[in-house]
Amino acid sequence: MPLHGIGHTRRMDAAAGVAETATAVASGEVSAAAVTSAALDRIAARDRALNAFTVVLDAAARAEAAAVDEALADGATAGPLAGVPIAIKEELAVAGTVTTFGGRGNTTPAGTDSEVVRRLRAAGAVIVGKTTMPEFGAWPFTESRAHGITRNPWDADRTPGGSSGGTASAVAAGLVPVAIGGDGGGSIRIPSACCGLFGLKPQRGRVTSAPEPHLWWSLGTCGPLARSVLDAALVYDVIRGSTTGDLFQAGETGSFVEAAGREPGRLRIGWSLKPVARGVTPDPIDVAAVRDTARLLADLGHDVREIDPHYPDPTAAFVPQFFAGIRSEADAVEHFDRLERTTRQTYRMGSWVTPKVRDWAIRQGGAIAVKANRVFDAVDVLLTPTLGTRPPRVGQLDGRLFGAGTLAMSLRSMPMIAYAALWNVAGNPAAAVPVGIGPDGLPLSVQFVGPTDGEPLLLSLSAQIEAAQPWQKLAPV
Repeated sequence: MPLHGIGHTRRMDAAAGVAETATAVASGEVSAAAVTSAALDRIAARDRALNAFTVVLDAAARAEAAAVDEALADGATAGPLAGVPIAIKEELAVAGTVTTFGGRGNTTPAGTDSEVVRRLRAAGAVIVGKTTMPEFGAWPFTESRAHGITRNPWDADRTPGGSSGGTASAVAAGLVPVAIGGDGGGSIRIPSACCGLFGLKPQRGRVTSAPEPHLWWSLGTCGPLARSVLDAALVYDVIRGSTTGDLFQAGETGSFVEAAGREPGRLRIGWSLKPVARGVTPDPIDVAAVRDTARLLADLGHDVREIDPHYPDPTAAFVPQFFAGIRSEADAVEHFDRLERTTRQTYRMGSWVTPKVRDWAIRQGGAIAVKANRVFDAVDVLLTPTLGTRPPRVGQLDGRLFGAGTLAMSLRSMPMIAYAALWNVAGNPAAAVPVGIGPDGLPLSVQFVGPTDGEPLLLSLSAQIEAAQPWQKLAPV
């Protein structure tokens, strides 16, 4: 019978992923305590340079890991995430910590976990801390007056993207095997692209937002940023599923882990460099990544061709819900006066978004989704760049004052969200998939978009790409 706990001193290294860690803990090869201790040591040694964490739950995580070991020693069945250290983005409640949303507006610790965190713990995961984000996740750059600048482990002068930038930085640097982010306009896919991770935005309603009824109305969802397709699938199989209080619910699918382990079959794949946002020109490095991926897919036997997706304009649905999301979250904080200057300006600029306007925008999103999904009449998967630019340098929120205006931030954000935000409006699953390292030394990423409830298709295809062209799992730091 495997032994767990004090007698086991082997420490999992930074490259160990979710699957490897959970298997080793479940078999008794290593204890959850040793795995957690190693992760906390890496955070202590390296996070000062990255600024990925807002809080590290050292004592609580060690106690949680010890409890996992004790349960296994008593004969309990190992959960699918047994002993896996996981970090949580600041927008999700973790009992005993303040849910800051990246700012200083709240000061009272949460009394209970969000449903996603509860499910992670029930599966054996160990919550080691919370990760940085721009206030309310408003921008694709992880910078704030409250927590400073979060840096990309591939190049400390570059942003890890946002809004799940702390999550991405922590995983890419090997501080934790996986971490939870959120995506209301690209905020899982953008930092995954910047940091060389696999990041799947799931179908709208796939993952519960409880105890909140929604995340930015119809735009937002949450999920893992991971270093492999299998690792992401393992976490999704734990956290997916809606509750009765959720505003949105997704359709039925099978196991994501099973999808990641099977061949996708011969698919019709359409690729396009056309951005949804006007005035954005993709970087030649990212153009080459899409073309190279299209050739690889053809070599793998898929029917691959360039197409025009005939994108609808998502502005009428996205902008009102963006403002409504910021305003609803700002209204709920304890100390509105402590919000950042740019946030308060954004709040004022969105005063025209009444509940009637917001509901109209949600209905517009439904019409836009119908038009956007017409592309899947002709193809099974859409291939595009993930970003419309290479990862920018840090200091986007104004390095001197941390107060760039809302308009300036919107203009700076546009190239980052140019291929991503439409699929938040439409609700479709979309994944950022690593495809190598560019000549600038930064990760390359492409986006796969699938039809409604098409996550299994995207997981199978992404796993095929990963097997054919393995990507570097950790930043070289």
